[in-house]
Amino acid sequence: MENIRGAILMVLAMLGFAIEDMFIKQMSGGVPLGQILMSLGGGGALVFGIWAHLRGARVLGPDLWHPAILVRNGCEAVGTIGYTSAIFFSPLSTATAIAQAIPLLVTMGAALFFAEPVGWRRWSAILAGFAGVMLVVQPGGEGFVPASLFAVMGAVGLAGRDLASRRVPARVISVQLACYGFLTLVPTGLFLLAVTGDRAVIPDGTDGARLLAALGIGIFAYYAITAASRLGDVSVIAPYRYARLIFGITIGMIAFGERPDTLALAGSAVIVASGLYTFLREARLRRASQTRAAAV
Repeated sequence: MENIRGAILMVLAMLGFAIEDMFIKQMSGGVPLGQILMSLGGGGALVFGIWAHLRGARVLGPDLWHPAILVRNGCEAVGTIGYTSAIFFSPLSTATAIAQAIPLLVTMGAALFFAEPVGWRRWSAILAGFAGVMLVVQPGGEGFVPASLFAVMGAVGLAGRDLASRRVPARVISVQLACYGFLTLVPTGLFLLAVTGDRAVIPDGTDGARLLAALGIGIFAYYAITAASRLGDVSVIAPYRYARLIFGITIGMIAFGERPDTLALAGSAVIVASGLYTFLREARLRRASQTRAAAV
């Protein structure tokens, strides 16, 4: 039963993130990206900051300056700039597909930076996944959109965030991390406004509603993915993350008239297959390790 609840929450979270992406892209013609990030960051930080306070956590305490959290926040900024820029300037389906390589990057980073054992099977899956990314990006081909490289930047940054999260002290609760992540978007948005030369605007009624909807749905999606991660078996629940690709492609086709070509669809399938294999392989190795430990 816990696995079913976790899977449902994971799918709802992925749907929420995909809808949030849609609203962000729809605002690309009227509201500067930096202003969107500042608004989402400030609103999310306020909600999760109050939540953390109610749970007795010190949001602005010394943990904010812990090296792992500083690295995490820096990677969050880089990843968010990359991914939201890809949403703004390239097809939503392309950005969503490339982002599905994040779990593969996390596995590779864990091997390179944390010396975690990764066998040849998972290395092969990682390489296959990267080949899938190349099929989606199509560098030098007719379907190549230079702005899609922002999605690669986003995937690397968000994978770094997830890796840094593994070194965050256990005393830091998840809502604190959420608050820090959203809070990071405020200076990130200011930086983007300064670099691009854009000026903040007063959104019209439609964009204002989109901004509020993106904030509310984004907060819900973050809560749902956190709750899902705490329920049931990771090997059962984690693969449902790839529902975001289905939602992203569908929304891209309906809301923006996107039509991914055959290479992009094939690349997306390779990325998902590689990620699923990595999830299942890691789960199998984890169970084998637990069995050996129990037998000792």
